[in-house]
Amino acid sequence: MIGTLINALTVGAGSLAGMALHSNLPDRFVKIVFQCLGIFTLFVGIESALKTGNMLIMILGLISGAFIGEALRLEERLERLASRLQKKGKGDDRFVTGFTTAFMIFCVGTMTILGCFQEGMDGDRKIILTKSIMDLFSSTALASAFGKGVLFSVIPLVIYQGGLTYGAQYLSDFLSTAMRTELTAVGGLLLIGLGISILELKKIKVLNMIPALLTTTLLTYLAEYLELYIL
Repeated sequence: MIGTLINALTVGAGSLAGMALHSNLPDRFVKIVFQCLGIFTLFVGIESALKTGNMLIMILGLISGAFIGEALRLEERLERLASRLQKKGKGDDRFVTGFTTAFMIFCVGTMTILGCFQEGMDGDRKIILTKSIMDLFSSTALASAFGKGVLFSVIPLVIYQGGLTYGAQYLSDFLSTAMRTELTAVGGLLLIGLGISILELKKIKVLNMIPALLTTTLLTYLAEYLELYIL
């Protein structure tokens, strides 16, 4: 998982740069960066969501996954974990928001899934290294707006991406093109929800919808098995 470790280093470096930059930036500049990130997240989400080959699978996967996540209270549990990590940053009321937002932006999307899979299956790191460069700038902007929470997001990033990379060799024979397409599409929907939350239009429990990545994969597999999926 060399690619993931490099990605973690770029996020860490970008976060430190953003935190240093924040102290020298007026609030209005931090706010405009915050808004730009929200708009960009919406754009990436819409672009990914439009790649779906079956809207019925996408919506059913999202709803069933969100139901599971809500039942498990995933967002509440992760926020509790983030709060425990916030031992030295009690004055930073954006810690939890920065932590969860950074995790979603860095770990949900086409480049994350495909990059980790390619590195795990054949050692190709082109996508994950390209993502690392993008995350360097994204983490700088995020940390300038949210602070320390972005830096701590390196921990779940390594666990999540490392898990995908190591598991890729076992999943390569299972995940079809259609499954990867629908994973990307549902990930896009999650990013749209995240973008709406970043822009403070409405608070959406995006983390509770994470299980949709699993339910969508299972539904796509079932549809392919029954020859009901048309890409």
